[in-house]
Amino acid sequence: MPVSFVVRSHMIQRVLPLDGDLAADVDAKRRWVLGHYERDPEGSYSTVEAKLLLLDTILSNNWVEPSETVKLQALGVAFGDALAQELGLRWVAIDDEYGSDPALILEGTSVKVFPLTSISKRIKAGEVIDVRGLFSAACSTIRYIANDA
Repeated sequence: MPVSFVVRSHMIQRVLPLDGDLAADVDAKRRWVLGHYERDPEGSYSTVEAKLLLLDTILSNNWVEPSETVKLQALGVAFGDALAQELGLRWVAIDDEYGSDPALILEGTSVKVFPLTSISKRIKAGEVIDVRGLFSAACSTIRYIANDA
């Protein structure tokens, strides 16, 4: 499946702070991922490599079934956290005619990244995910779009 993290939309979208129920949902998903560490979850999650290693471990051990949408989205939050750390992106809420969704933005550009389904849609399509390859491709795409924005 092609890498498709960045969306340029012509519909009216508002960028809002990530707060309230949406922020609580993202945080709950992040806490589920952090729960896979036996010790010092916060410290263990501090680097991009640690985030990618944890994602790879969860996926390669098949700890999440394709039907477990919320858990798959939790992996998307962790993937988004890694992207944010690597590229200086910021979590926000994107509000449009369909509702509000968590997303990442690159300040000073029109780049919006929606990582919550980046892993789930691939798992549901039956793909085997190379976490580092997906991450590298996402970073390259975001950098390319940012330079064009």
